[in-house]
Amino acid sequence: MRIAYVLTSLGVGGAERQVVTLAERMEARGHVVSLVVLRPCQPEEWSTTIPVVHLDMYKTPASLLTGLGNAHRFLRVFRPDLIHSHTFPANMAARLLRPLHPVPILSTIHNVYEGPWSRMLAYRLTDPLSRRTTAVSQAAAERYVRLKAVPERKCLVLNNGIDTAEFEPSPGGRTHVRAQMGVQEEFVWLAAGRIVPAKDYPNLLRAFAQVHAELSAARLWVAGEAVGPEAVAVQALAAGLDIGGSVSWLGLRRDLPALLDAADGFVLASAWEGMPLVVGEAMAMEKPVVATDVGGVRELVGTSGAIVPARSPEGLAQAMLTMMRITPEARHILGREARERIATCFNMDAKADEWEALYRTVAAQKI
Repeated sequence: MRIAYVLTSLGVGGAERQVVTLAERMEARGHVVSLVVLRPCQPEEWSTTIPVVHLDMYKTPASLLTGLGNAHRFLRVFRPDLIHSHTFPANMAARLLRPLHPVPILSTIHNVYEGPWSRMLAYRLTDPLSRRTTAVSQAAAERYVRLKAVPERKCLVLNNGIDTAEFEPSPGGRTHVRAQMGVQEEFVWLAAGRIVPAKDYPNLLRAFAQVHAELSAARLWVAGEAVGPEAVAVQALAAGLDIGGSVSWLGLRRDLPALLDAADGFVLASAWEGMPLVVGEAMAMEKPVVATDVGGVRELVGTSGAIVPARSPEGLAQAMLTMMRITPEARHILGREARERIATCFNMDAKADEWEALYRTVAAQKI
């Protein structure tokens, strides 16, 4: 099968990582695969051996028309059997190309919030151009069906997958990274993700300030791109809460498995999500997780971590303190249960099987 994946960018984010991983799995299974990326090449992107076509689109009408023209010319040569698009801009681009390329289009939604009502209307109006729409979590699927952006009969949940071979604990690596970071017996919480409103870092910092006030040995590492006014405001908040000395801003990191190994727990304070890949990766690394009850987090974590309401620093702080106060043995058992849950329910190879079966079903249907 010839599969064209359309995505907005190759920037270092969870949705992009999932698409690249899935595309590489499909290529390894003998499919001919290509990535069509709307935005220009970014300073930091996921590396891949899959052929990549950048359309160099910007938010101007001329740029959009030129990009769609370039996509049309590429697809005419590539001749895909199926187009699989991801996130709102790429989903719209793929659907607009449908009249020129009568092949099945599969759209995937990666978040419970992909924009205002106008985007939901765009999804509804262009739905006939897409064969099926998948969502990465039940929560996301239910919301888009409720908003009438996607008909229930055409909506399917297919969760993100985790590469349990890449995300596997390594005790030796833990010691090395902790020594590099200058921590010994301190309890280290790791948070990961770009500093953007969805991740709600103010919520995390206010919770951590309460944690640090009770257990001064607590440390917080934040791994994520920190640029723009949002990052400046968040770092200023840490200083204002008098926790600046206990918070390490690590910036964009590509060694997440090593950082997870070195940490004692993982915390997610998001205001909204789809199915956060990094939470599953932390679970695969046998880390106890404290996370807000947003999007598909509860579906992912199950009973192997602590789930708290969003936008509640007090609730988040209490869950973090509870996790810190249980015995190391109890945290280890929780971590083992978390990895077993990922290996059983969210293994990337099993998810690739599900995607491949869906591709064959969609491609076999008459247009």
